[in-house]
Amino acid sequence: MVSSQTSGADDPGLSKSDRSAILLALMCVMMLAALESTIVAPAMPSIGRDLGNVEQMSWIVTAYLVVATALTPLYGKMADIKGRRVVLMFAALSFLIGSLACALSNSMIMLILARGLQGVGGGGIFAMTQTIIGDIVPARDRARYQVYTSSVWLIANVLGPLLGGLLTEYLHWSMIFWINLPIGIPALILIWPKLAKLPRHERPHSLDIIGVFLIIAATVLIMLALSWGGVHYAWSSFEMIMLIAAAILAWALLTVRQLTAREPLIPVAVLGNKVVRNAVLTSFFAMGAYIGLMVWLPVYLQTVGGMSVSAAGLATLPLMIFSTVGAQIGAREMRRGRYVYAVPMIGMLITASGTFMLAAMAGGMPFWVLIALLTYISSGMGAVFPMLTVTLQSAVAPHDLGSTMALNVFMRSLGSAIGVAVMGAVLIGIAGSAALEKHGVAGAASPELIKGFVFAYATSGFGFVLAIISLIRLGRGPMPQGTASGAIK
Repeated sequence: MVSSQTSGADDPGLSKSDRSAILLALMCVMMLAALESTIVAPAMPSIGRDLGNVEQMSWIVTAYLVVATALTPLYGKMADIKGRRVVLMFAALSFLIGSLACALSNSMIMLILARGLQGVGGGGIFAMTQTIIGDIVPARDRARYQVYTSSVWLIANVLGPLLGGLLTEYLHWSMIFWINLPIGIPALILIWPKLAKLPRHERPHSLDIIGVFLIIAATVLIMLALSWGGVHYAWSSFEMIMLIAAAILAWALLTVRQLTAREPLIPVAVLGNKVVRNAVLTSFFAMGAYIGLMVWLPVYLQTVGGMSVSAAGLATLPLMIFSTVGAQIGAREMRRGRYVYAVPMIGMLITASGTFMLAAMAGGMPFWVLIALLTYISSGMGAVFPMLTVTLQSAVAPHDLGSTMALNVFMRSLGSAIGVAVMGAVLIGIAGSAALEKHGVAGAASPELIKGFVFAYATSGFGFVLAIISLIRLGRGPMPQGTASGAIK
């Protein structure tokens, strides 16, 4: 197992103020990119009514996630070839141009395509943020810095519905895209000269362009199957059978390509590492279950709970607070070398059990019970990601760091896209799209709609169970220098 202790994090050309400026700007652009996964959730019914095609609502989220997922491994390779600076700037500019296109969209198709352009940038931002932190932060300090990035991610996932609800109700849904520009542009201006001082670990790579197209095709086909099945076509129809067959074929071709390519887009050799393999699987299942839950929760609060758009977003506030607390507890215990694997495991058990309780009570519960459940769920979720990321950063050599962190983000994004699509397919398949076109009246939701949310939340809970299984298989990975590994429990 190769340690990354020899990272260029202590490069004398990078001062403490340079590091601070880079990290601040990275947190800003990462916050914007992470917000785009969930900020549209409370606005989806409003967007559907304004632009039509309500049954395609889930594509507002999944278009962004699918493209980000497909391109993330390519960004990792490009960063290892060309350096982090140019690749990060390209990603950030693509994201901001996509944000402008989303704000100006006047049809559902245009919005979905613009969200795809946002995803071109979002995937690169996620991958480059983790990679650059691995470059500039000494291995012994990564647990401390990882709590910041995990907190940004988790806060964004929950702040998104709150902010999206407020902007949609009091201004217009397009404002959820306009706000990216005044924050993102100054961050790029700040970070550009600083990135020139980054330590460099480039080595030659070949780009698997065929792999990129296969990933996009395979992911889009499975998303189409999940969004069309039971809505546009019966699951047993000829059209759905052919679509599912095409998706299976695309994934099979992708697998063959990755096994035979001179340098595969997805680093198969890295996946041979037990630590890397199980860490990214844990990220895949946990993030998919969590993002799916977060995206559809505001819709539940509006259609079943009878809440306004802003109130539905505000109701998710406990998730923001307590997921951050969980991340801080996990990172603190990691720095001390205590309970490094016990804390994330307990956290995932809490989150899974809370999600199943939410499913059991989806038919109706007092508001305070809902808030208590969301607090319970989120307090466990935050603890897992600091350990996963730091473990990955410590398991590979510096020249493989870009590809490995890109793989982790790829699996997170893929899990998020599939989680949103699966929960949407379950919900719409049971309740029907018509039930989501209007705000509900508390206590008057149809039995089919309630049943749809029960099964959708249960699906999320099952995703957390799969994450727990992967976490168990992960075992005890390598710890960075400075961690009291002998005290790990």
